[in-house]
Amino acid sequence: MYDGFVELTKDPFSMTSDPAFLFLTMTHRQVLAGVMHSILNHKGFVVLSGEAGTGKTTLLNRIFQSIPASRARFSMVLNPRVTAAEFLELTLLGFGFSDIPSSKAQRLMMLKQFLVEGFQNNQVSALVVDEAHNLHPDVLEEIRLLSNIERAEAKLLQVVLAGQTELGSLLNRYDLRQLKQRIAVRLAIQPLSPADVERYIQHRWQVAGATKSHPFESGALARIAQCSRGIPRTVNVLCDNALRNAQAEGKERIGPAQIDDVAQNLDLLLNVPNRPARMTRSRST
Repeated sequence: MYDGFVELTKDPFSMTSDPAFLFLTMTHRQVLAGVMHSILNHKGFVVLSGEAGTGKTTLLNRIFQSIPASRARFSMVLNPRVTAAEFLELTLLGFGFSDIPSSKAQRLMMLKQFLVEGFQNNQVSALVVDEAHNLHPDVLEEIRLLSNIERAEAKLLQVVLAGQTELGSLLNRYDLRQLKQRIAVRLAIQPLSPADVERYIQHRWQVAGATKSHPFESGALARIAQCSRGIPRTVNVLCDNALRNAQAEGKERIGPAQIDDVAQNLDLLLNVPNRPARMTRSRST
């Protein structure tokens, strides 16, 4: 793991959604606080949107870690491309049920009893749907109907819909207007600013166990910010590839030219200012 630079205990630019690496900008802090407040205060529906790769799943994982099991129980649906019946089954599986009846009526009664018992024990029950922009309208209507399980004093099922920015367009459908009316909180994660990209890289470098600063020169950091457009996942890809190339070449520092090489190989230079001309290779005949 980048042996030519420092001794690291973790991969600093891994593509997994490890909450230990979560870098909190002011927007991220506001979103994190907003989602947690909404869940713990029985707000009902919460929508969390953002461009692909901005860290929605990582932030959700931090929420799962931050709220103790004594206060909340979570069911998370990661693959929403299912039928309405399959979604209800996934919801119950996520809450820990294993012996699920085939009858929908019995499934609904099982869920209702579970939610009521949780409320009586001062436990919030939250359904979190990742990649929610992929939900079929029929499934969204099913989720709305599940939210009808409530008490006069509180909603028993808290729902977090997390997805890419097109989730907003999906929820604007006329046939989903009843669901849209129930959304209590809307939150959005924005791409990182150039200054945040630099802090993001240093943060991950330190969390991975490094005691020294990262090897990226200031010019390289600027190019990473430009080529990634502030998307953390793309920042990770650029940094990982640049570090591996530098290791193979025996270089201790990484400059803007190295970032441009990586970005060109990854086809990330479209509409990037001051991008280098693409190299052409002669073909032998």
